[in-house]
Amino acid sequence: MPIVMPIKEDLLQILCCPITKVPVRMLEPAELEQVNRQIATTKVANVGGETIEQPLEEGLITENGQTIYRVTANIPNMIPDEGIPVVTDLLSLTNSQLG
Repeated sequence: MPIVMPIKEDLLQILCCPITKVPVRMLEPAELEQVNRQIATTKVANVGGETIEQPLEEGLITENGQTIYRVTANIPNMIPDEGIPVVTDLLSLTNSQLG
């Protein structure tokens, strides 16, 4: 397993959704686990309609909880079509348990 280093805080503060311009935050470990469980057990598609087959190392989620962006080797992938839309079962932790 690769060593995961967090995104630098100064970079995180300027990142936002490339479409809506909503700021993003790092996925919490429980959220990341839930997303990866969904990827492993169900068909999860990105905004571009492609099925996601690889689990996320890390992820960024928009503060409104609508889109997740993959982070690989500490590099955020903010390509709009590769964002993962959050549906009810994909990340129910966002509002209910992490308040």
